[in-house]
Amino acid sequence: MKIGFIGLGKLGLPVALAINAKGHEVMGYDLNPAVKGYLSERAIPFKEEGIEPLLETHTVQMTDDIRNVVDWADIVFIAVQTPHEPRFEGATRLPEDRADFDYAYLTEAVAEVSKWCLYYKKHTTVVVISTCLPGTYNRRIKNLLNEYVHYVYNPFFIAMGTVVHDFLNPEFVLLGGEWDRKRLIWSQKPWDKIDDFYRTIHDKKLFPTDITTAEGIKVFYNTFITMKTVLANTYGEMAHKLGMNVDDIYAALSLATDRIISPKYLKAGMGDGGGCHPRDNIALSDTAKRVGLSHNIFEDPMKAREDHAEWLASLIIEASVKHKIYDIAILGRAFKPETNIETGSPAVLVANILREKGIEFTHEEDVEFPNKPYVIFLGTQHARYFAGYNYPAQSVVIDPFGELPESEDITVVRIGRP
Repeated sequence: MKIGFIGLGKLGLPVALAINAKGHEVMGYDLNPAVKGYLSERAIPFKEEGIEPLLETHTVQMTDDIRNVVDWADIVFIAVQTPHEPRFEGATRLPEDRADFDYAYLTEAVAEVSKWCLYYKKHTTVVVISTCLPGTYNRRIKNLLNEYVHYVYNPFFIAMGTVVHDFLNPEFVLLGGEWDRKRLIWSQKPWDKIDDFYRTIHDKKLFPTDITTAEGIKVFYNTFITMKTVLANTYGEMAHKLGMNVDDIYAALSLATDRIISPKYLKAGMGDGGGCHPRDNIALSDTAKRVGLSHNIFEDPMKAREDHAEWLASLIIEASVKHKIYDIAILGRAFKPETNIETGSPAVLVANILREKGIEFTHEEDVEFPNKPYVIFLGTQHARYFAGYNYPAQSVVIDPFGELPESEDITVVRIGRP
């Protein structure tokens, strides 16, 4: 294929060279005139593992005009920066204010590519790999496009210095496109071309979703790593202050590949509960205060769990007001499915918060509903709630687990699942 690249910096250049090495023709454009010299001299001013052989044998072309890239390429990748101010990069104390990324370079590049797609009346798959926060496409990008641009959001999970290796050996390939929610597929135009392209690069899984979700997945992946390192360093500090061996802590937890180092507990729903998890966090938060831990991370998840429960309570109240249904029920008291243990139950926490707000409601494991509509919140993931349960007609059922199928008789609110 003919692959165009807009932006040949520390991310774009190594990827363009890797694609070229896989047998594709590549044409690049960059505002920095020095890039042309890097390619002609076959040397770069930054460290990138494994790039030397690619520089020695590359056939990447450069152009001084984006229109040439659009006219020539089958797929156009946009790899321009979306920078943050230095004070938001983590090398200084956290400022009181916060800010989104600067999308000026990205929007300028997308607008320019879109303009030339329209000029040539050429249907073009345009692939953005720049990091964006969720919602950026809808707020900043969508109105720049036209009928000839088939937009794909394809951020990479790479680390600077090992871009070539990480691009060629990904865990998976994330692809955001215009999504048909009913059929759970993309429109075919960009998908076929992207699928054909990546099959020439590697055999790793392609993960298609809508654009906004893909924007979220990218930054959630990155922030997940931060959360892991913060937790690991917390263990190190507590080990130092209490005489534990942090390397043994690491070694033991690394063996927990069923529940900790695994996809378990990553699916959104209700908070955790039972006789161990909440109380252990609360008790450790006391230990953290006692030993003078630099940050009481054990208190943070309990506050977040409580804030989330309060948000769920607000959804129940909002549904009652919106639909003018004033009979409310919470189904499920147990802290997890197929048990009757209520210790530490997040469903009971939601109920207690509703009670604090003066809301009247029914809260049971099962309810024989009278023949009138209810706002029903599923507080426990009991299987019976999701198949054949006797919900009254015209009811609103709020499902935080996303398992209740759509129904003509009731309104189903599957939280976080449009």
